[in-house]
Amino acid sequence: MSTLLVEPTSPMAEVNSASDRLRTTMAAARLSFNWLGVRKSLNSQQKDQAADSFGAEGKFLSAGKKLLDTSHPAFKAVTAIRGRAVAYWKGVSLPYPEPGLRLIRQDAVTEFDSKVAEFRVELEDAVAELDRHYDELREAARGRLGDLFDPSDYPPTLSGMFGIEHDYPSVEPPDYLRQLSPELYEQECRRVQSRFDEAVQLAEQAFLEELAKLVDHLAERLSGQDDGKPKVFRDSAVTNLSDFFERFRALNVRSNDQLDELVERAQGVVNGVAPQDLRDSGSLRQQIASQLSSVQSSLDGLLVDRPRRNIIRRPR
Repeated sequence: MSTLLVEPTSPMAEVNSASDRLRTTMAAARLSFNWLGVRKSLNSQQKDQAADSFGAEGKFLSAGKKLLDTSHPAFKAVTAIRGRAVAYWKGVSLPYPEPGLRLIRQDAVTEFDSKVAEFRVELEDAVAELDRHYDELREAARGRLGDLFDPSDYPPTLSGMFGIEHDYPSVEPPDYLRQLSPELYEQECRRVQSRFDEAVQLAEQAFLEELAKLVDHLAERLSGQDDGKPKVFRDSAVTNLSDFFERFRALNVRSNDQLDELVERAQGVVNGVAPQDLRDSGSLRQQIASQLSSVQSSLDGLLVDRPRRNIIRRPR
């Protein structure tokens, strides 16, 4: 097996340095859900019945039925908790190139545990409220589905039908491989290193794309007019940028100097500027829009032109 020597100042060394920081400061976290399915495929007899109305053959028809009205306020409240839990998980973590896994700071694990526990309590309360409307929802489904309604499709209660789970799966090679097969252990070490090298790229790309989207949106709202009046914008157009800067400081692995510089420039443009200030002052609005456009151009150039890192894979 050949050995690859990399100078400390080379791009490859920078990748390894950043990926090593990820490996030593981050933990893989997985968020999963147990969720009641509200759609069910029709059985063969039901498909044949539905196909008859179209003069078709049932075996060539794909059809399903919706068991519950998910637009009911109680059901939407349950679904909203799942959405907020996912948004929180993604907001405190970085992408990892394995489905269902993201990287969170090791010193944030306790806070993550507590927050997920809060979501569980909220979910239990929301499901209890939904269960109080369950009979009503089933009767409404009976009326909508007609002959397709089947009582066996519905559990006796919704309690236990929804849940949030989280865990911290290891992404490192198991120690027992070191004794059983040193060669296989080294191979797994290289594979994991490659995963973290890729995670660095994914983090850079995610930060770049999010910053570009936020800057583009605010610049567009601040420039130009609608029917001779300044365009309307929500406070979130500004506050979302502030949230991004805070998250970037917490999760940045210092892998890309150009990205760091652009984030610093963007933050300098809006630092101390309140949404109402932009509404009250046309000159300030124009000044911020011009500065953001400059940042926007640099971001566009970095997104389009930046070379993909060459992750050099050692021979196995």
